Amino acid sequence: MISDVPGIARVAAYYAEVWETTQDVLSTETLHCIRHAGGATIGAFDGDELVGATTGLFCPDGSVYSMIAAARSGVGHPLKLAQKDWAVELGARSMRWTYDPLVARNARFNLVKLGAVAVEYTVDFYGPMRDGVNDGDESDRLTVRWDLTGAREPRESLPAGEVVRTAPDGEPLARTDGERIWCRVPHDVVRVRKESAELARQWREAVRGVFVEACAQGYVATSMSRDGWYGLERL
Repeated sequence: MISDVPGIARVAAYYAEVWETTQDVLSTETLHCIRHAGGATIGAFDGDELVGATTGLFCPDGSVYSMIAAARSGVGHPLKLAQKDWAVELGARSMRWTYDPLVARNARFNLVKLGAVAVEYTVDFYGPMRDGVNDGDESDRLTVRWDLTGAREPRESLPAGEVVRTAPDGEPLARTDGERIWCRVPHDVVRVRKESAELARQWREAVRGVFVEACAQGYVATSMSRDGWYGLERL
């Protein structure tokens, strides 16, 4: 846990660095308020270097809401497990957070590595964002729910069935076999944004269309393949 003034300020600066902005992502003052209200910021270190951090709040329903997380490659999993340990000690049975549905690597980490389930799609969750990672794109988010009481075994499934939508690159975007749905996202949407804001917008709207319709029919996202296909099913 990080609770001292210099440590909290360091985390605030780290979040701003990761999101490529000179503005606060979460300010030092906000992080202190979260800690004072019973939340926690947990850091990961390589020697004296801060290489990851996550901040969460305990919610009235007994769950934990993970507000933000950032980590160097290979650090995210142990950092998330440390946050889970903190949550379980408080009596939490589940944890929730949001992420950009177009970021395939985050989807695979959340749904496959951790075994969480994406249960809700929200259009433009934050409204306009002005950081270096998200600037110029709408802030659609998937909400994931992570059961802390037991491990879910994700089922890797290759996309199958009829192609029902085409992606901006001309390749299949969505398939269905009548029971399950598969939806593809770009390999690296951050690079796509930097190269073409218009193409990124097209991907956003295309994937949004699949998820909004699927969620309205009771589907949740349970898996992400290595080549960028979400697997959606009714649980």
